This record gives sequence, structure tokens and C-alpha cells, in this order.
Amino acid sequence: MSLQELLHSPLRVVNLGIESFKDTCEAFSPPAIQVDWRPPAEVSPESEAILSKRAARIERANQKALEIILSGTPKLVGLDIARNVIPGMRENLILHSGPPITWERMSGPTRGGIMAGLVYEGRAATIEEAEALAASGEIEYAPCHEHATVGPMAGIVTPSMPVMIIQNETYGNLAYCTLNEGLGKVLRYGAFGEEVNTRLKWMENTLYPVLKAAVARTGPIDLKNMIAQALHMGDEVHNRNRAGTSLFYRAIAPAIVETCESKADAVAVLTFINGNDHFFLNLSMPACKATLDAARNIKGSSIVVAMCRNGTDFGVQLAGTGNEWFTAPAEVPDALYFAGFSKADANPDIGDSAITETGGLGGFAIAAAPAIVQFVGGHAADALRYTYEMYEITAAESRMYQIPALDFRGTPTGIDVRKVVERNRVPVIDTGVAHKKAGVGQVGAGIVSAPMGPFAKAYDALARSLQ
Repeated sequence: MSLQELLHSPLRVVNLGIESFKDTCEAFSPPAIQVDWRPPAEVSPESEAILSKRAARIERANQKALEIILSGTPKLVGLDIARNVIPGMRENLILHSGPPITWERMSGPTRGGIMAGLVYEGRAATIEEAEALAASGEIEYAPCHEHATVGPMAGIVTPSMPVMIIQNETYGNLAYCTLNEGLGKVLRYGAFGEEVNTRLKWMENTLYPVLKAAVARTGPIDLKNMIAQALHMGDEVHNRNRAGTSLFYRAIAPAIVETCESKADAVAVLTFINGNDHFFLNLSMPACKATLDAARNIKGSSIVVAMCRNGTDFGVQLAGTGNEWFTAPAEVPDALYFAGFSKADANPDIGDSAITETGGLGGFAIAAAPAIVQFVGGHAADALRYTYEMYEITAAESRMYQIPALDFRGTPTGIDVRKVVERNRVPVIDTGVAHKKAGVGQVGAGIVSAPMGPFAKAYDALARSLQ
């Protein structure tokens, strides 16, 4: 094209950089395209050099980790009481979500859940007594993740709580999770009071024995197959679990009717599950935990095996760096808030439920659940965009979990910390929102981006381990 032709041709703009430049161009009519590019996140130049030099070794380690993750087969094999089965559980220990934290630094929802747990255990008669005991030094705290367990939101697990037992049949390891209480004023959102305690006692004395007997009758329940079906039915099995809960209901209901001697108890349990669309969350979480734990301790792997929050800190663990935690302050989600609440009321992001995103589900599979935007905000197109973006930071696609809207493409699986840093793009998580004050409960649901800090620290740590 000659200069004369160029000067008389319609102007078309491709903008690489600050997006406001594109907006300015469009304000004066020329069509403009924004290139979605950003410089790499800031890490040590020495780390970049080491990981570049060891790239082939890292790829081999990653292929080993990914094969373990993709071939995992999580199944519900039974139920029991936490003290009987969770490794290292003891009477003065309370498990919480996210990376390690002390009472002094705990968020309101975590403290609220702990206080409710102490009343539930009979260690305190009032919330005031529970708060004093929790701060006294007599109670020990540890992350659920360090005890083969995951907990939604505050993630509180006390010794008497019933837990579901999930086995990764391919590799033999186990994972545990409490039973889901439902939405609203519940312990996992940091709420406490008579209503919370009454529900927890009913779950221990009625829901747990009925489900335990039913699962014993059905035998192992294939959660991987159930999750795959749920994705085809509009779930992403983090914030939307309607299909997953319905599939579980179909699997367990006949066994409940067959094994429960009390008609009233059977009706109560079936009614509770039927009215709690989030019941399956406490199955999808340990299913992902059991799958990812099998890929731990593969030296040189840059694949993320845990991603979680305690309401104060966001934490990450890598397959290639053992049990070391990499943390940074948790972010406050962008959310749809219940009437009477706003972002000013929200606690920073909280919960172990980001294990679903770590396993290629949740926000990574949100394109399978466009209806979820009615619950977390945004538009259906946003759900597709989020999933497409997550393909950029993952090392594989699931062979089993597929997204119909993407022509049954496998979900983006295996977060590669190198890609997160090099492309300066962090994982997207869809999540519930707890009030920042203990005792209030849930105030909304929304989308949150993970902070870059933990991934940059993990990147540097991986380089040191390979130096």
C-alpha cells in the first residue's frame, strides 16, 4: 500500500498497553482492538534463569504430576466421626481452612466458627466462654489441608463432627470433609447461636447415621463420574451444585429408604438434602483434595496442588516444594450482596473450596455453568471468558471433565506457577462471601482473583529447590 493510500484509508487501531487508549480511539469512531497482554509478574531474575535452564526437567516432573491428577478416581467410601479417622485429630485440636494462622490473626468468620465449634463440643456453655477458651492457648489450631481434610469457608472441623471419607481408588489415599449445613446463618460462615448448634446436633445424631448406613449399602459412590455429569447439566461444582446434589440424591435415596428404620428420620434426611443445593460441595471438595494430594512431592514440578484462604491469608502449595506454604493477604471478592449488605461488610476471601479450581473445576469450569452469574454477578459471556483465560495458566485439559459450551473441551487443569508468573494472570475463583464480623454469616457470593504474591513466592522457591 502506498503512503497516499494509507493516509486516505479508514483508521483501524490495535492497542497494546493501557486500555484507556483504546477507549479514546473508539470515542472518535475508529474501530479499536485491545490486545490482552501484560508484562510478567516481578520475580527474581536468578529464579527466571534457573527455571529456564531446568525447563526440560520441570516438564518431565509436570507430566508425572498431571498423569496422577488426570487418572485419579475419587469415590465416597463411608462416613465416620472426625476423631476416629482424620490423621492427627485430637480432642484439643480444631482444624480451619487456609494456610496456618494464630488466633490473634484470625478473621471474624474463622473466630466465629471456632467459637460455635467449642459450644457444639460442650467445651463452653456460652459464646463468651468459648471466646475466652479459644484465646487461652488450651486449644490448638491447624489447617485442614495438613490433615488430609478440606473445609468450606471458615472450614472448622472439631473432633465430634461427622465427616465423609473419600478414597482416591487409583492411588489409595484418603480425604475428608464435614457435611454441608446449607446456606445463610451456618457455622462455616462464622455464625453461631442456638439455631446453628441445633442444626449441627441434628446432623450428628440423625443425618450422619442415616447417611453412613446408606453408603454402606450402596458401596463406593463414583464422584468423578458424578462431577462429569454435573458439568454437562449446568454445574461447576463450587458455587453451583444443583445438578451434583440431584445426582447424589438419586444415588443415595433408595439406600436411605432401604436401611433407615425410622420413616421420620428418612423423610427428614431426604428433605434436608433435597432443600440444600450446596450439599454436593462437600463431596466435590474432598474429591479434588484426594485427587491432588496424590500428586504431591514430585521434585521439580511447578503444578499447584493446594490453593486456599483463611479469611486473612491466601495460601498456595506446589507439587515440587513439599508442604511449604506461600502466602499473601486475601482479597475481598467482587460480589452480589444480599439486601442490606455491601462490600464494606465483606470479609476477605475465605475457605478451602478453591481446591475445586485447583482441580480444574469451579471458576475454571464456569463456562459450563453460565446461569451462575445470576448468583455471583456479571454476564453469561463472562463465564466463557473466565474459563478461556484459565487455559492460559494451566498445563493440561481434563480427560473426564468437559464443557458442553466449548464443544466438550476438557476443563483447564493443573495450574502451572510458571505460566501464572510469566503471563501475569492469576486464577479466578467463584466464592461465597462471609460477613467480616463473627456471628453474622453469609452476605453474598461473587468472583475473586487470587493475589499474585503466593505464586511469585512459589516460583522463587521452586527455583531454589532446583538450584
